[in-house]
Amino acid sequence: MDEKWNVFVEADVVYMHRSWTGHGIYEVSLAPVAGGRRITSAVVEADGERVRRMGDEYDCLMMELIISAIVLAEPAADLRAGLVELTARASVKSDLPAGAVEHSALGLRSGS
Repeated sequence: MDEKWNVFVEADVVYMHRSWTGHGIYEVSLAPVAGGRRITSAVVEADGERVRRMGDEYDCLMMELIISAIVLAEPAADLRAGLVELTARASVKSDLPAGAVEHSALGLRSGS
């Protein structure tokens, strides 16, 4: 449960579900292009009972990070840094140690 995501592909859609709840949070549609595939559209769960949204920029970065770091096993240092920055900006707690935000960056919550 390190990364806390279950990711699977059916046809040209990548589904990203939280591992401990099974709730689908992201769906990314792909289309073939020369040399691979590209994202054509994405859907984000909006039910506040299932996910705490932190904005479109965060969701786009999170989807890209899940695909890059978890699925493709790429280092994705720039994506991780961007997510840490967005999480820190959204955090209402300013007294958190730096590692708390960084550690929680793939968990959709800062300071938890």
